[in-house]
Formats: sequence, C-alpha cells, structure tokens
Amino acid sequence: MTSLEGEAAVEASAELEAGAGLDPELPAGSEAGTSASSDCPSDMVSVRADYCPELERQCTVIEHDDNNHLEICHAFAREQKCRGRVLPMAFCIDRYEYPNRKGEHPAWMVTWYQAQATCEAHGKRLCWAREWTVACEGPDLLPFPYGWERDPSSCNMDNLYIKPNLADGGGELLIYSKDHKIAEEELSRLDRSVPSGSMETCRSAFGVYDLPGNVDEWVVSDEPPRGRSKWAGLKGGGWGHVRSQCRPMTFSHDPGFAYYSIGFRCCRDVADAGGRSWSPSSQTMRPPVVPAHDFVPDPITVVDAPGPSQTKYDWREDERRRARAARAMQSKGDGESDSNPYE
Repeated sequence: MTSLEGEAAVEASAELEAGAGLDPELPAGSEAGTSASSDCPSDMVSVRADYCPELERQCTVIEHDDNNHLEICHAFAREQKCRGRVLPMAFCIDRYEYPNRKGEHPAWMVTWYQAQATCEAHGKRLCWAREWTVACEGPDLLPFPYGWERDPSSCNMDNLYIKPNLADGGGELLIYSKDHKIAEEELSRLDRSVPSGSMETCRSAFGVYDLPGNVDEWVVSDEPPRGRSKWAGLKGGGWGHVRSQCRPMTFSHDPGFAYYSIGFRCCRDVADAGGRSWSPSSQTMRPPVVPAHDFVPDPITVVDAPGPSQTKYDWREDERRRARAARAMQSKGDGESDSNPYE
C-alpha cells in the first residue's frame, strides 16, 4: 500500500500542499537536521530541520481497525520520497510532556484552551502540528521515532483498555465528577501512563521523549479547519491501541474537550531562525488569543494506578479470534438450518 502521508486521514488523513514534481529519494540523513541547545531554554530542544509536507511511503503491514474506523500501519518500506518542496524549519520544543520534567506524571484532563494558556504562562505556546511531526521524525523522516516498524515495547502504547465508570444513574463519567476525591480515584484506576522520559527507547533522534504513546497531545493544526476541531488537533495517540505514529493527527474533538489520556507539551520560536522562519498556510484557521494562566500548577499524584498492562493488545490475535467466532456462527447457523429448515 503506497500513500502520501501528511498530518491525518479520517483519524489520520494526508496533508497535501502544491508541489513541483517528484523529488529524488530522500537520503539516509539530512544535514539540515540539528538539535542545538544554545537557541532555546535549557529545558527545551532546539530543532532545525526540513519538513516534507507530501511524503510518499509504502505501508507493508496494515491493520484495518473497524471499531475505530482506522487503518494502522505496522511497518513501512525503507524507501520514501518527498513530493514537492521541503520547508526549512527552526523551533524549540519541550523535551518531555508537560510539566516538562523527567520522571513526573504527564498533565492530563486539560482542554486545548487550558494547554495553550499554561504554555503562555511559561513564555511558550502550543506546538504547531508540523513542529511536533519534525521533532518526532528526526532528520531521517522516520515514521516512528525509533524506526520503521511499530513497536509497543519502545513507547507506552497498545495497553489493554480499562472502561471508564459512569456516575450512579448513568450519564456523566466519574472522571468529570465535581467531587475531586471521586474524580481522582477514577483517574488513578484508569491510569496506564509512565513517568515522562522513563522510556529511553521512546526518544526521537532530536532527543524529544514520549511523542507517540503515553498521552495524546494538543497541538495547533496547520491545516484547513475540520469539523469540531477547528484550529486544534491531537498528536501521538495515548497509551491505548491507536495510531501512535509521527504523522497522523486526530480532528475528532473540539478545543474544549478534556480527557484522562490527553495532555500536551510546549514549543516556542528560536531566538535566531537563520532563514528558517516559516508560517502556516493562509487556509489555516488561526487560534484565538488565550490569556496566560497555569492550569496545572501542582504535580499530579495517583494512588495504586495499574500502569501499563503486562499483556499488550495483539491485533493479529484479535483478527484470528474474530475469524474463529465468525466461522463458529456460520457453522451454528448452517447446522440449525440443516436440522430444521422450516423453523
């Protein structure tokens, strides 16, 4: 399966920009890819790299996730081509998920507005989707920060699902309870996160941790607005079985949505872009100005959280299980029909 990989489609659709013809195959490395600390605060990574808006890749192992209406690529061919021109970029990005401190619990239960306000409170901003993608792909434009094949042991993902509980009488989820004790107990029960930066294998070539997996991250979309998401997007996927690649972006939620597996990280402009300044398309919906305010001032503490599941979701086994169930139902139906065709 050959596709143009942009920021998203359905849950992950291709981002396309006008380009001139088909460029030669991308080299194994890129001189443009650097990560120097002098341009940025000490808690951030400086990234100078070229971004390819239209990247042609071939998926060699694909999963059709009918439940979530997703196609998840598990392995890519190692040859890829950039169609059209590349965009030189330079920016600073947090090394870890907010609060951007190694070993801490990543922020969760924040809306896009709260995430942006919190970044502003620290002299930063939410990342543009392209910045997030570049930091994840590294100079070699890898589909995963660790390589060419999806690996649930490299980043915190594919954990077994724990169903959120509803309040008595149904309706609202307990995670939204106004009783903080009830909400915190439910959040702890559902928590499959790992401390930020604790998985060295989930580190991009630029030195940025936990981009795919752990918590989904709010970004500013640099594509034309889609439905409820408007100017917002989510990158990376959470700790469950979702896209968990560098390129895809989710447009399913409005900027006011908060959930137990959604967090963020911050970016900011470099002091000297050195000719690498860029701006999003004129079709991009500009986000609103949000007053600076830290909505996550205190460390997050959880009690008796289950953490990552020891057994990971196995999509091939799930396909085999569903096939067996379908055959059993077919055999049962055939048997009943043979025994009494008039019943």
